[in-house]
Amino acid sequence: MAHQAPDKEEPLPEVDLYAPFTSDTILEVRTGKMKPLRGLTVQSGIEKTLREGPVAVTELGLEDDEHDPTFHGGLDKAIHGYCSSHYPAWQAEYPSAAAAFQPGAFGENLVTRHLNERNLCIGDIVSVGPDDAAAPVLLQVSLPRQPCFKLNHRFQLKNFAPQTWRTSRTGWYLRVLRPGAIRAGDTIRLVERRHPEWTIERVQEYLHRNTGDAAANEALAGIKEFGAECGNAFRARVVRQRARERREREKEKKGERWRGFRVVERTRQTGRVVAFVLAADEPLTGADGEEEVELRPGAHAKVRLGNGLVRAYSVVDGDRNQFRLGVALDEHSRGGSRYLHESVQVGDAVQVGAITAVVPFAGAASNHVFVAGGIGITAFLALAEFYRSIHYSVTLHYAVRSADDVPFQERLAALGSDVVILYDRAAGQRLDIRGIVEDMPWNTQLYFCGPWRLMDEAARVTREHGIPDKELHFEAFSADVSGDPFEAVVANRGGKTIKVGEEETLLEYLQKEFGDVDSSCSVGNCGTCRISLTAGRVDHRGTALTEEDKATSMLPCVSRGLGSITIEI
Repeated sequence: MAHQAPDKEEPLPEVDLYAPFTSDTILEVRTGKMKPLRGLTVQSGIEKTLREGPVAVTELGLEDDEHDPTFHGGLDKAIHGYCSSHYPAWQAEYPSAAAAFQPGAFGENLVTRHLNERNLCIGDIVSVGPDDAAAPVLLQVSLPRQPCFKLNHRFQLKNFAPQTWRTSRTGWYLRVLRPGAIRAGDTIRLVERRHPEWTIERVQEYLHRNTGDAAANEALAGIKEFGAECGNAFRARVVRQRARERREREKEKKGERWRGFRVVERTRQTGRVVAFVLAADEPLTGADGEEEVELRPGAHAKVRLGNGLVRAYSVVDGDRNQFRLGVALDEHSRGGSRYLHESVQVGDAVQVGAITAVVPFAGAASNHVFVAGGIGITAFLALAEFYRSIHYSVTLHYAVRSADDVPFQERLAALGSDVVILYDRAAGQRLDIRGIVEDMPWNTQLYFCGPWRLMDEAARVTREHGIPDKELHFEAFSADVSGDPFEAVVANRGGKTIKVGEEETLLEYLQKEFGDVDSSCSVGNCGTCRISLTAGRVDHRGTALTEEDKATSMLPCVSRGLGSITIEI
């Protein structure tokens, strides 16, 4: 039986997106080759062209269709489907990009008329073929599409990608159960429905919008038909939830949990920088589903040293069982870096408390521009490597005292000279933050870490250019916590009044007095110690709070009250 693709210019009738699905028509079949996105060196297969006639289908998808394997392709993501009825809605909501919202614009392989996220369920098995086909292609719904920054770039709309899951118009992925051939005009039929309660839309509710629902996460973690991307995400949430519950129980019994570690490697990187690898005395296995071992790039570890001091350091790489720190000897050290450099050797014991991922993942940005000075490289090196590994556009501006003062040189070299721009102060080279900000590409996420002079200039320049808080991340590695004495009344702890001295922090007093105030970085980066401010004025320091947050909150690790303040913890 001959099949002709429907005329693309013919207006489509309105579709009830909630109508039950039993069968539908494939309007278009599309494939594409990898090529650079406009304005980027990043390769993508999102540009797909219309195919006429039958197209072969294998377990890895359609013949002559190429994918960026970081985000797409493979057995679980062999074929991408999208409903044509979503395009008029996008055109109405984004008139500036209306011309771009045409079938195929989302990089889909199959354009459907009626089939969509509201009537398609995870695990559904569908057949595709002509009405009289004896052995049609069999496909199984494996995943909702999780959009990446490339959609933002494709439509030239900042932060557009999250709108696709907020409105449940992402499309879906299919795995191939029976190969064959498909063409425009083929009928797609529901063969088997294993999880009728889990439509793509309902999955997206818990995947993106309501991520803390423990019961839903447990149920979704048990769906074996899920592709690894979603299945692993829900299983990881269950692990984290159980770990949080266990930590809360332990905290109630004995306060903050500290784990024993030993120094297993000590490597001098430069005259000022030493790298330490710490390994846990009792490694977490994750086998009992109660603890997550993996550590996201951009984390801090809180370390209690043998001299009693507690300091937070950026994790250069590793996981919760073994990780690397890079520590520069601070000429104004209050005991932390000096103790590590002069006293800590391989085999020595330390204790590790909270390990917190504080640099947020900015997946909506097309470009990631890191600006680091000195030991500030430790905050961003793993993150730059991670973004590079998943084919994001990355630039790292790195300022050092001299060419001899560059730690982790092999890893920086591996990133490449097209990524790393080095500024050698001894050679007269200067980091120009204003120039970086003014020349940065469209849809860029900016990251800064370095000495206070660098951070102050970065704050001033980005503020002058009106860059929104959500497109910036400041990562300080030291903090000025001194100032005039002040008083803090803790309203929800019996009105207890705490007097804070010139060289002391409110956090230290709160932890000493009450013991249940969490903290991690201790320099105002992460926001873990955030408390409520109900009355009084504060000298806000640190970068974890927005201007709006500062009206009702403060960071007791670095910020100071002016006179008397009232807080709640």
